[in-house]
Amino acid sequence: MTIVEQRFFNAPENRNHQVNTSIHPARDVAIRTRARVTRRLVPYLMFIYALAYLDRANISVAKLGMRADLGFNDAIIGFGAGVFFLGYLLLNIPATLIVERWSARKLIAQIMITWGLVASAMGFLGFPLFGSLRLTTQFYLLRLLLGVAEAGLFPGVIIYLSHWYRPEDRPRAKGYFMVSQSIAVATGVPLSRWILDNIHWASLASWRWIFLLEGILPVFMGIVTLAYLTDRPAQANWLPADEKQWLLAQLKADEALKISHHRVSILDALRYPQTFLLTITLFLVVTGNQALIFFLPSITDTMKSMPIAIRTLAAALPYAFSALGILLNGIWAQRTGKLTAHTALPILATGTSLALAVLARNHVWLMTGLFCLTGFTAQAYMPAFWTLPTKLLGKSAAATAVGLICLGNLGGVAGPWLFGYLRTTTGNYDTGLWVMAGFMLLAGALATQIRVNDLSKEVAQ
Repeated sequence: MTIVEQRFFNAPENRNHQVNTSIHPARDVAIRTRARVTRRLVPYLMFIYALAYLDRANISVAKLGMRADLGFNDAIIGFGAGVFFLGYLLLNIPATLIVERWSARKLIAQIMITWGLVASAMGFLGFPLFGSLRLTTQFYLLRLLLGVAEAGLFPGVIIYLSHWYRPEDRPRAKGYFMVSQSIAVATGVPLSRWILDNIHWASLASWRWIFLLEGILPVFMGIVTLAYLTDRPAQANWLPADEKQWLLAQLKADEALKISHHRVSILDALRYPQTFLLTITLFLVVTGNQALIFFLPSITDTMKSMPIAIRTLAAALPYAFSALGILLNGIWAQRTGKLTAHTALPILATGTSLALAVLARNHVWLMTGLFCLTGFTAQAYMPAFWTLPTKLLGKSAAATAVGLICLGNLGGVAGPWLFGYLRTTTGNYDTGLWVMAGFMLLAGALATQIRVNDLSKEVAQ
């Protein structure tokens, strides 16, 4: 077992768990169980979420060809990118209920097959199969349907992980899962750019092949998911009997602890200013981050003095740094326990580096370096931030936290649309970058005011 695995799987026991220790196997059984579960589930879940993120973000590269062929401007494409999140918000909460009451394996498989088919349909924009619908209507409709199709994946996986991990083991498992967003963009941008520059099969425009090729893989993996994933530990034939017994006992003890806590409803949580503060902070951060994800390839494409390969690298490299930032800040936050600081500081650093990147507009390499710094900090807040709702709302408030996710993700609608609108009206990207930097700085300032309280105790009084 590697040092990293030992550090992960030897997470301290939760002292709040009032469990009869006589039912526990030896500590080495606990370590083996957590290691086996993680090796079995986490890499696979990371891969399928990376595919999902790729299919929502590949429009950032495909639009380099779509603009000329379809007559779309940045305002249209930005709005279409944002419409995805309108559909995405519709089924978040229902998906969590389905995972709890039906089957995570079947839900995730169905989501993958559906989103893959919708993503592939983007390659047929303007074809007769859409009838007399205007091109822009076709585009907006498919983006909306893609959001609906993919909606349940993230919250569904978060709930699914709770079926396999104790509360003290979940943050790192979730952190690894969230890193797949950055990996998807870091690898997906070069892949999509390569398809755009090299694939011209069957007389179809290369941007169409981006959607067709990258949409087919999720359909195949959806079928694989039905055979690979297991809904609950009790059904896991790949777990030895002693490991299964240990895991089931731990999860049963956690469930008993949840029942003993007062449940916080969404309406209860919304009575408290800290809940609004978290929601507004997330909205502002998502607004800035999603705008940057969708338009960074276009920004780097204006660096005409650099070869295409370097421009592609400049668009992808920030997200390689982003994965590193998420992991390092997550580990650091766990060591210090200062969740507010590890949420606010990366967001403030993102706003600052983004503003400096605009000032360095005429210095290509310096601007690229600042974009890498922006990437390093842009999503580093996530492990600490996503621990705050549980700390704030109590251990039984998972549904409330999902509601918070839904509200904050409205920034995914606002960011790409606003950035595209500013680009179309001003003729440059600088104005949009200034505005997004301002959103980030405001979000960071608000995040410094987050105070962690357990509302479940206050509601119970």
